[in-house]
Amino acid sequence: MNSAKAFTIPKALIWDAYQDVKKSRGGSGADGQTMEDFEGDLRNQLYKIWNRMSSGSYLPPPVLRVEIPKADGGTRQLGIPTIGDRIAQAVVKRYLEPQVEPYFHEDSYGYRPGRSALDAVAKARQRCWRDSWVLDLDISKFFDTLDHELVMRAVRRFTSCKWALLYIERWLRADVVLEDGTLLHRDNGTPQGGVISPLLANIFLHLGFDQWMKEQYPHIHFERYADDIVVHCRSLQQLEMIKQKIELRLELCKLRLNPEKTRVVYCKDSNRSEDWPCYSFDFLGYTFRPRSARNKRGEFFVSFSPAISQKSAHRLRQVIRRKWKLQGKTHLSLEDLLQRINPVVTGWVNYYGKFCRSALHSVLNHVNMALVKWAMRKFKRLRRRKTRAHAWLKGVARRSPQLFSHWQHQSWMTRAV
Repeated sequence: MNSAKAFTIPKALIWDAYQDVKKSRGGSGADGQTMEDFEGDLRNQLYKIWNRMSSGSYLPPPVLRVEIPKADGGTRQLGIPTIGDRIAQAVVKRYLEPQVEPYFHEDSYGYRPGRSALDAVAKARQRCWRDSWVLDLDISKFFDTLDHELVMRAVRRFTSCKWALLYIERWLRADVVLEDGTLLHRDNGTPQGGVISPLLANIFLHLGFDQWMKEQYPHIHFERYADDIVVHCRSLQQLEMIKQKIELRLELCKLRLNPEKTRVVYCKDSNRSEDWPCYSFDFLGYTFRPRSARNKRGEFFVSFSPAISQKSAHRLRQVIRRKWKLQGKTHLSLEDLLQRINPVVTGWVNYYGKFCRSALHSVLNHVNMALVKWAMRKFKRLRRRKTRAHAWLKGVARRSPQLFSHWQHQSWMTRAV
């Protein structure tokens, strides 16, 4: 290690950060450099990052801002750092995360080792069965409005490492470049899409929300995934009280609730009969609402439970229609299709099928329909004969029920006529 360097940063930390970024994939940033380009001169590229970070001279390049469509018709702004900058951010994340992780709240689930969104959904389901009311919080433009001074104050509560603090502050202030080349200076916010941004959000909301709730209102439970927060209350009066307290707390953190998207929800089921305008809320791709269920004795009752949301189901169907475009892939064999489709659909089933899997059938049927359309274009004998193409696909499913992973969840596809 060069003793003349301003900071002592192990080269192994740079290598591990590179492995993290490579594993997570992602597109190119403002410089257009892909991971393949970066790896073409890997040794020099990694040395350059280490040398500049160790000397204190590393300056983050502008972050590419892109807009992606949201399910509600709006857009979400993502900030995409360059490959090299993602590695530099991963270096600080690797250093800082083990120091802050032991202090985080047990009901904070977002972007944390050993915790998942499904864990948060499961806990929310359990608490909805116990508590009758939910406050579904929506923080207005959280990532775009984070106050830099308050973020740095929060980070300093956990570390005094000079190089980590130096580069976090530089990343917060890094310029943004639009897709048309326009350069923007940023006075607040952190790019949603940066490697370090989720950790900074967790640090900020741990002190701004989680720890405050634990100290002031330990009997009121919540689940938080990044800035997505659900609070459980025993009564409407308790909910109205905590909503007012949370609004005041967020104001101190220079944040505010979105009044149009923050919802007061009554968890109606067979044992709860109050009238209320809102009986549902969305959380992490699931919709919680009253649903018909059957108990161990085979009796039907109403349960307040999660299932894949309509927005999520619509988004998956859009992927099948607009991204896969199977009807135009007639050069591929059935084996080629399953290699492309199975990993994706298995991921969908594992996530959205965890609770109320039957609600996912509309998406899985859409996969089958895409395969039918592919077969109609692929085989002359099936052209313009949808019924025959359906029969052909069902025949394939009966002969090889394990061929496509989703067929094991659709017994009607593999059942003999």
